[in-house]
Amino acid sequence: MGLYRDEGVVLRTQKLGEADRIITVLTREHGRIRAVGKGVRRTRSKFGSRLEPFTHVDLQVYEGRSLDVVQQAETITSYGDRVVDDYARYTSGTAMLETAERLTAEEKEPSVQQFLLLVGGLRTLAEAAHGPGLVLDAFLLRSLAVAGYAASFDDCARCARPGPHPFFNVPAGGAVCGTCRPGGSVSPARETLDLLAALLSGNWVAADAAEVRHRREGSGLVAAYLQWHLERGLRSLPMVERT
Repeated sequence: MGLYRDEGVVLRTQKLGEADRIITVLTREHGRIRAVGKGVRRTRSKFGSRLEPFTHVDLQVYEGRSLDVVQQAETITSYGDRVVDDYARYTSGTAMLETAERLTAEEKEPSVQQFLLLVGGLRTLAEAAHGPGLVLDAFLLRSLAVAGYAASFDDCARCARPGPHPFFNVPAGGAVCGTCRPGGSVSPARETLDLLAALLSGNWVAADAAEVRHRREGSGLVAAYLQWHLERGLRSLPMVERT
């Protein structure tokens, strides 16, 4: 047991007793941790406001037997200040936080890439340079890829035959050719698959130019793909405002 220091993003909080909270944080070096913030619900708490969801914090934590304990907390960036007043950005951000927690199933298992994706995603969301739905879908696709579930939007996900191919199948891993096409495959617009490929690769020029109908169709495919690999949907995803 001892002290350790790390930076992280607060994913969620839970009440504990009369004045404490359990803080779930995705950290850079220690992965996802849960730690008690003692007295943070009191109005005179030194760092209660620093331990709220959407906050990028620098933490000093005491390693306990069951739950760690937050000793110090300093705000690096508070993304919540820039997203909570906009419903579309707030709901998209909430879905990002939940996804980050779900894709880091093991506590204290380092996941630097997921941490960096989350910080970058929240920064992009707060800057409002792109549509919230596009930022969310880009984050979901990249997070799934980091977790080992990268979708194919061009070559066949089963036989690797060069595409583009007209069919998409979630259990198969994305685009599939006519020969490999399983039952239940769908035929999305080619522009929709191009949009998802652009979001995965970070081609924002192409993504921002996509038509609304292709964004909607793409969001449906992303949600289905995420739900398949998580084995159940996100609680927050149905609340996301889609343009």
